[in-house]
Amino acid sequence: MSDNNQDLSFILNELGEERELYFRAIAPPIMQTSNFAFRKVEELSRVFEDEYSAYLYSRGLNPTIDILRTKLAALDGAEDCLVFNSGASAIFASVFANVQSGDHIVSVNKPYTWAQRMFDNVLPKFNVVTTYVDGRNIENFERAILPNTRVIYLESPNSWDFALQDLRAVAELARAENIVTICDNSYCTPLFQKPISLGIDLVLQSASKYIGGHSDVVAGVLTGTRSMMKRIFDNELLNMGIGISPFNAWLLIRGLRTLSARLERISKTTVKVIEFLKQHQLVEEVVFPLDSSFPQYQLARQQMTGACGLFTIVMKANTREEIVTFCESLRHILIAVSWGGYESLAIPRCASILPADFNAADREHRMIRIYVGLEDADYLIADLEQAFAAVGRR
Repeated sequence: MSDNNQDLSFILNELGEERELYFRAIAPPIMQTSNFAFRKVEELSRVFEDEYSAYLYSRGLNPTIDILRTKLAALDGAEDCLVFNSGASAIFASVFANVQSGDHIVSVNKPYTWAQRMFDNVLPKFNVVTTYVDGRNIENFERAILPNTRVIYLESPNSWDFALQDLRAVAELARAENIVTICDNSYCTPLFQKPISLGIDLVLQSASKYIGGHSDVVAGVLTGTRSMMKRIFDNELLNMGIGISPFNAWLLIRGLRTLSARLERISKTTVKVIEFLKQHQLVEEVVFPLDSSFPQYQLARQQMTGACGLFTIVMKANTREEIVTFCESLRHILIAVSWGGYESLAIPRCASILPADFNAADREHRMIRIYVGLEDADYLIADLEQAFAAVGRR
């Protein structure tokens, strides 16, 4: 076993867990408490001065949450970590902490829905403006930077066409301009990509997905320097009350135990399902960053050590109804948003397009995003096959 695997096993199974403190129980306890007691007034006074230093109220620090924070920071190779009640909260806190009225943000095109709504609807109320760029070309970032640019927001890969950014190149550009870089790493998880090692300042992910792994918890993760995490804790997290609950933190600790095993299985199944889809007569294209046909394949291999589960197909269809028939004919693959759980999912792009606006000539309108879960490959392939057959019977 390699040193990296030994480190990963230690992080997932032991790091941060002081079993002597809780009766040598294998699973850590859920410290389901709202507040903590003090024996001395002086102790309480010190915590009032710095709530990031001790347990006071579970809106802030909590022992169960701290076990999770320790593990997630180590996985990312970061100094520190904060865990939020959703991925959207992690996004908002990371950006809001680094801008003020009159500032400018550069973001990749078509980021996660709630990131874009923050950029378009919330931040303009504070006179913060966002410029969107095609992040596949570093020159686009260079041209978009203004004297008041404070944040570059990245999502590599994104979750529909899986466009990548050269994280090291963007980090170097931003550092030279004293700009904070933030990267959404939800697609890869820290097991397949470590943006901090490439120079990115803040890394976030939706823990609702692979970290949780069971589709039963909503949470977000943010990692970076300890000083940055303390600043966000003292301001955004405490003031907005957007930290995770102890019970949900415990669920994520449980999910972490099997993270590497789940990703390994999903990776193998994904390859088999994609092989089937690439040969099917109703599939025009399969979009997956580690497929050799992917336009940025070399960059993906350079900064990602793996990818699994989530990919997009472009279906050969002349009407919206054909796509709807395919999706609604799936018997085991569920129509739902998100990814990263045990269950396989599908979501058609046309679900967010009015029927009157559907255009079969537009490749994006014929996209269906598929997530491969923990089911057997043959089980999923049979489901896809019969759903395609239903389209042919229309």
